[in-house]
Amino acid sequence: MFNELKGVHRAESGYAGGLTKNPTYKDICTGATGHAEVIKVHFNADVIGAEDLLRIHMVTHDPTTLNQQGSDFGTQYRSVLFYRNDEEKALMERILNELSEEKIYANPVVTTLEPLTEFYPAEDYHQNYLKKFEAAGPLQKMGMNVGYCSAIVAPKVAKFRKTYFDKLKD
Repeated sequence: MFNELKGVHRAESGYAGGLTKNPTYKDICTGATGHAEVIKVHFNADVIGAEDLLRIHMVTHDPTTLNQQGSDFGTQYRSVLFYRNDEEKALMERILNELSEEKIYANPVVTTLEPLTEFYPAEDYHQNYLKKFEAAGPLQKMGMNVGYCSAIVAPKVAKFRKTYFDKLKD
């Protein structure tokens, strides 16, 4: 979804927060690596700010479930924000505090903050997965987890596009 925003050059799927060097998706799925599935957003701060990106991220996933996103369970699905310096950490803390104070969610926000030590890009087939799914034919979609993409991802994307239509690329 982030690739659709004005000012975003690239959103890269990957893994961070664990000890395993150069993990694969198969490694991540075991839950034993310590890594979380993450995105790294490359953006032009003159067009869209880190604060906007954080706010969008916090409403496009569920930050209230511990080690879970939808029907996926495990520490690799934890809600986590990785920071590179004290300035980023302070911004993230402020956004999380605001979310909690505004009581946007019925349940408490459980998103954690962790220092970024290493980011490992996910395999090529994970990059721009949504775009690939939307462009795929019916037979291709069958091999792309069509149930999950149709039932979980598609409604989130539709809501994202409706909510942030003014921030989307032309």
